[in-house]
Amino acid sequence: MSNSILSYVGWTFLPNLVTGWIQSIYYSITIRAGDPKPQPGTPRYIKHRQRIHIAVIVIYLLYTIYEADYWVRQEGSFYQDLDLPVDVDEKKIKARFRRLAAIYHPDKAVNPEEHANAEVYFVKLKSAQDTLTDATKRFAYERFGPDVLKWQHVSSIRDYILVGLQSVAPMYGGSIAFMILLSLFGYLQWGRYVGSLANALSDLPPKVDLRSFQTANTFTQWRYLIFACLALVEYHTLTRPYWSPILTKVLNPFFKNFTSHPPILPFQFLALAHKATFTFFIALGQLSPLFAPQERPTSASGPAFDEQQLQRLEQLAQSTEVETQRLLALEMAPLVGDGVGQNDMKGRVKEWLVQNTIRADPEVRDAMGRAMAKRRVGAPAGARPIAI
Repeated sequence: MSNSILSYVGWTFLPNLVTGWIQSIYYSITIRAGDPKPQPGTPRYIKHRQRIHIAVIVIYLLYTIYEADYWVRQEGSFYQDLDLPVDVDEKKIKARFRRLAAIYHPDKAVNPEEHANAEVYFVKLKSAQDTLTDATKRFAYERFGPDVLKWQHVSSIRDYILVGLQSVAPMYGGSIAFMILLSLFGYLQWGRYVGSLANALSDLPPKVDLRSFQTANTFTQWRYLIFACLALVEYHTLTRPYWSPILTKVLNPFFKNFTSHPPILPFQFLALAHKATFTFFIALGQLSPLFAPQERPTSASGPAFDEQQLQRLEQLAQSTEVETQRLLALEMAPLVGDGVGQNDMKGRVKEWLVQNTIRADPEVRDAMGRAMAKRRVGAPAGARPIAI
């Protein structure tokens, strides 16, 4: 349980954190020293971050599923404890238990510590043998896991199924209520496939009012369809006398022929399906905003937006002018009451402006040059040039 909580908590900050690290490393490798790096907010920076973020989320999704499978394999099963195939018969189960009991019986332990460990292991083997040799308990164990050993007042397959469904129902009811609550508060706006379709077809001549689909879109999201499919698969797996074809025809044959992975029991398959489904919801919740088109202001809101920008610029210009006048008055404070000094200062400022601003302009210099050339037409030889 703690591993699952840590995994879900990791989704809140790890993808963004790792994306920032990888993007920094990527720029340090691909951009030469001295060249400018893309700055946050620029189109190039956003494009790189989106691609890296998508890769990080997909990799973390696969890792989370692998982690869930790893812990399932670590917990093992009664078949693995007895080292038997899942289709073994009762006779072979008893023979295998007698052989293991002769090896690991607590009476053969030498010291007290080994005796305690051997006793625990022997009780585990005895529970495996008792469960798998009883057809009813074996049916329940394969579908609900080792928790069936704690159930009381159950004796038939029907009793086990009813108790098992009652233990599963709160998970589905609570999850659906939680998703509806988040949708009402606007936290699950991603993944609205009907709304996306309506937006894409908005320019076509409509034969049907697509806006009606958008209104009902909140209650027809794909999340509920996937959740309903998961519930249907689980109900079929728990209530049928045979294993799900997904296990018998796809997963277990693949593991047997191409990997060293032990066969998956129905309760292990359902545990992985739960983890994969909820993790997929979280991952897609982070991926969907990255694929969503950026909203642009419409023509109706454009003029209002421009007017606000102009008002801000006007306020900024006025504040800058006030600040400039205040600084100029502060610089002229030593000359207050000195008329001669003020006139001299104004003359010097005027001369500086003419020499360094007006005459330094290329167009002004060209105009003055052409004017002086016209005025000197026909001047006597040896006349001194006029300084510009």
